[in-house]
Amino acid sequence: MRIATYQYQGRRQVGLVSADGQTVSPFQIEAPRARRGALSLIEAQAAGESRLPATGEAVPLSAIRLEAPLPMQRRNIFCVGRNYHAHAKELSGSVFKNSAAKVDSWPIVFTKVPECVIGPNDEVHLPGEAISAQIDYEAELAVVIGKPGRNITRASAMSHVYGYTIVNDVTARDVQMRHQQWDLGKSFDTFCPMGPWIVTADELDGTDTRVRCWVNGEARQDGQTTDLIFDIPTLIETCSRGITLNAGDVIATGTPAGVGMGLTPPQYLKSGDVVRIEIDGLGVLESRFV
Repeated sequence: MRIATYQYQGRRQVGLVSADGQTVSPFQIEAPRARRGALSLIEAQAAGESRLPATGEAVPLSAIRLEAPLPMQRRNIFCVGRNYHAHAKELSGSVFKNSAAKVDSWPIVFTKVPECVIGPNDEVHLPGEAISAQIDYEAELAVVIGKPGRNITRASAMSHVYGYTIVNDVTARDVQMRHQQWDLGKSFDTFCPMGPWIVTADELDGTDTRVRCWVNGEARQDGQTTDLIFDIPTLIETCSRGITLNAGDVIATGTPAGVGMGLTPPQYLKSGDVVRIEIDGLGVLESRFV
C-alpha cells in the first residue's frame, strides 16, 4: 500500500493511493487523528487494530497537496552517516578523514529534529550565507518502524518495519564541521523534505532498491541499498540498543556517493536549485531551494 498525508479542501487527510498513482481515497478517521498524518494508522496497528479504516470516494492527486506522510512525529529522526562504501570513500579526504578508518566499526548515528520535516514539494529555505554558505543534499531511503521494540535482534528486525519513505537529509556542511557534531547542521528549519508517501513493507524490499538524485536535471547520486555498509536489520538493531523504538519512528539509512561536498570542486546548493530524488518502488521527492 501507498499511504499519503495530504491537504484537500482545507483539511488534512490520510488516504490510500491507487496502484496507478492517479488517485487517493481518504480513510474515514476523525480530524484529531488525521492531524497526525499516517502516524495515526501506524500507532493504531501497533496497538492491535488489525484493519485499516474504510476509505471514501477517490479524488485525483492533481486536486490535492501532498504533505510529509509523518508531519507530526513524536521525536527526532534517527539518521545514519557515511553508510555507503563509495560515499565514505568520497569524504575520506575531507574534514572527516580522521575518522575514515573507523567507518566499518559502528554506524554513525545522529538525529534531525522533527520540526524540520516538510512535504515532498515544499520549498527548502536557505539560511543565508552569514549562517551557512555550504548547503548540501543527501538522497536517502528512510525506514518507518511499525512495531515497537527495545534491544531488537538483527534476525527479527525486519518484522518491526512498517514501510519506507524518502528523505533529503539537507545539511549545512560548514555548521556540521564547526561544531564537530552533526545535529545543528542537519536540523535547520525545512531541512528534511519527506515523501511522497509511505510504501508498506509488503510491497517494497528496502534492502534491495535503487536511490538516485538529480540537481537541476544533472545526475549526481545513484546507489543500491545492497551496497549499504550497515544494512537495515543492523541499523534497527543498533538504534534499539537500550532505546525503545516506537511505532512511527524513522531511520534514514544514509546517502550514496555524489553529494556536493564530495565533488571537485565542491558544489553547494544556491537559490533556485531543484533537487529531485527517486527511489525505485517508492516514488519521487522534489524540492526547490529558495
